[in-house]
Amino acid sequence: MKKYFIACVLSALYAAPAFSADTFILDPEYTIPSFEVSHLGFTTQRGRFDKAEGKVVLDIPAKNGSVEFIVHTKSLDMGSKAWTVHVQSEGLFDVEKFPTMTFKSDHLIFENDKVVAAEGQFTMLGITNPLRIAVNRFSCAPNPVNKKYMCTGDITATVKRSEYGMVKYIPTVSDDIQINVPVESYRQ
Repeated sequence: MKKYFIACVLSALYAAPAFSADTFILDPEYTIPSFEVSHLGFTTQRGRFDKAEGKVVLDIPAKNGSVEFIVHTKSLDMGSKAWTVHVQSEGLFDVEKFPTMTFKSDHLIFENDKVVAAEGQFTMLGITNPLRIAVNRFSCAPNPVNKKYMCTGDITATVKRSEYGMVKYIPTVSDDIQINVPVESYRQ
């Protein structure tokens, strides 16, 4: 009887599914970072970056993973050519000298089976600082249109641009920049 029990336990262990991390590649068509900043204390100006890339590694049962996210700063669009050229210039995003911004994390924070935040390192203008991002509406499921398995979420964070050396026009242009990124990524 004892041998039969051990054989059953071993069979169950070998038959149990092995969980491993899945890699998800960001869909650049639907992952478009944007930002907001108070301008002269009167309005909120918004810009976006039309080119971003990255990957997310998720092991939901183990509640861990990582993120690598790259924003191409030359893809900045403020809605008008003159305003875009101004914000791309030296003293602001300085896109010629700093063509990318990055966020890297290997510390995802879970509540149950949902990612709710990530703590990592954000690099802008060649300066790297810790950054915690919030993840809202995290979900994984097949895309109802193309049937590919995807994970999605809305990312938000606030950075002080002065901590990255972008001090031009403070305080008439706010030091705080609100970052928003809708993320859609497909399992590889």
